[in-house]
Order: sequence, then structure tokens, then C-alpha cells
Amino acid sequence: MTLLDKLLQLLVAAAVFAAVLGAVLLVAGRAKGRRTDVVAGIAFATPALLLLLIGLLYPAARTAVQSLLDARSAGFIGLDNYVRIFTQPDLLLVLRNTVLWVVLTPILATAIGLIYAVLVDRTRFESFAKALIFLPMAISFVGASIIWKFVYEYRPNQQNIQQTGLVNQFLVWLGFEPVNLILQQPWNNLLLIVVMIWIQAGFAMTVLSAAIKAIPSDIVEAARLDGVGGVRLFWYITLPSIRPAVVVVVTAISIAVLKVFDIVRTMTGGQFGTSVVANEFYVQSFRLSDLGMGSALAMLLFLLVVPIVIYNVRQMRKANAR
Repeated sequence: MTLLDKLLQLLVAAAVFAAVLGAVLLVAGRAKGRRTDVVAGIAFATPALLLLLIGLLYPAARTAVQSLLDARSAGFIGLDNYVRIFTQPDLLLVLRNTVLWVVLTPILATAIGLIYAVLVDRTRFESFAKALIFLPMAISFVGASIIWKFVYEYRPNQQNIQQTGLVNQFLVWLGFEPVNLILQQPWNNLLLIVVMIWIQAGFAMTVLSAAIKAIPSDIVEAARLDGVGGVRLFWYITLPSIRPAVVVVVTAISIAVLKVFDIVRTMTGGQFGTSVVANEFYVQSFRLSDLGMGSALAMLLFLLVVPIVIYNVRQMRKANAR
């Protein structure tokens, strides 16, 4: 496709968008009588519903159908792709890695963010301390991966070669041999998880810090008058009061972890036993051209995310009903 063709497509898309928007405004402006609000609501909701249908529902349905077809989408094979996911050793390793990410990352990132928020709450250097842990959130996943790839960098210990990786340099200073950390299975998965925790801890700290500050001061003062302080104050007053915020943070990080692709792709390319479902979906679809397996992995991601979203919505409704 030439540049001229792309520009033509862009102009056509802009023209269609302008025509739809103009039609919506025209219908909403001419609506009269008792049903004005209903007509106007339908007019404004219709474009959004069409975009939802074209951009989300149709691709989801097509992916679901494609997951039941073979690699070239030429023949129906039923649930064979899903059976392969749960029986092939390589794909089972991918599932194990994904479970490891989903279990460790939300818990550790939330715990670090919560502890940090409690420790720096109402201190002199609170703003500066929060800015330090929040800074990684401003870095893209690819940028963070490159930074940590340098941290884990390895050079053979030959002819007094200086280590450029921070971790290996510390090992050399302590008298140990440098280690190619990215190749050490299954510990290399934990090293990649550290990058995600480093990024998400700032998000957890920000949300939980706001929730802590929203706790009514009279509750805290009453607890202090009853002799509750320190760890007991945190465990019996602070934590129950911010439980809805903790649920939001854990579920948000869990969803982000299920979709993690950039970190794995940048640091290892999914090699050395570090691939996860999102990366494997990319490999199967675009590297191996197995559209059936790629679609099945995409549907698996969807099925894993839906329960988390439903749980989050229910918890928010319970919190709002109190």
C-alpha cells in the first residue's frame, strides 16, 4: 500500500466521521416534543454503539470462530487448538509463567505501594518521596525493559572486563563470578516480574495514598484514644477502611499483567522459558502464521480477564451501597 493510498483512506475515514457526527447533531437539533430527550439520546448513542459493534463485538466474534479453525483458517477443527494449549509442554510452560506473573505481581506491587504510602503519609518529604516511586509510571514498558536489561547485563569475566550490568558488578565486587541472569531458568521469570512491580508500585501507592487520606480523622483519633497504634492501627483501621481501593488496585494490576507483552518481548523475546500468553499469541499469529492457535490464545486471555472485571464491578457496587 502506497503513501497516497494511506492518505486517501485517512481522508475517507475523516469524511465518514464528519458525516456521522453531522447527522447526529442534525437529528438531535430537530427533535421536538415530549420525546426530545429520547430521540437525542438515541442519536448520540447510535455512533458509539456502532463503533462498539464494529471495533469490539465483531472482532471478538470473529476471533472466537477463528480459534476453532486450523492454522490457515481453512478447515474446522473444533477445540483442538484449546486442547493443544493445555497439553503441549511448550504451551504449558507459557501458562505456568502467566500464572506466576498473575499471582506475584499484583500482590507484591500492591503490598509495596501500600507500605510506602503508609510510611510517607504526612511526612515532611511526602511529595518528594511519592514522586520518586511514581516516576517509573511515566516510562513506557519498553523503556523500563531497556533500563532493566542494562541492570541485568552480563559480560564474561575475561581479562578483567568491566561489568556494565549493575547486578553483576556487585557480584564481582563481592568476589563472585558474573552470571548471565537472563538465561537462568526459572529465575529469569522473576527478574522480568521485578520490572513490572517496579512500574506498578507507583500506581498502587498513588491510589492507596489517596484512600488513606480519605479515612475520617475522627475514626483514627478514636482508635488512638483506645490505645490502638502502630501495626494494630494499620491492620484494624487503615486496611479495612481502604479495602475497596485495594481491590481496585489488585484487579487493575492483574489485568495489566495478563496483557503483558512489552517487557517479555524486549528483554528476552519470549526465549529461555520466559514466554507468557500475550507474547505467545503474537508469536503464533505473526511469526508462525498459525491464526487458529493465535486466536485461541487471544480468547484465553479474554476468558481470564472477564472474571477479574466482573469481580471488580461487584466489589465497587458493594462499596457504593454502604
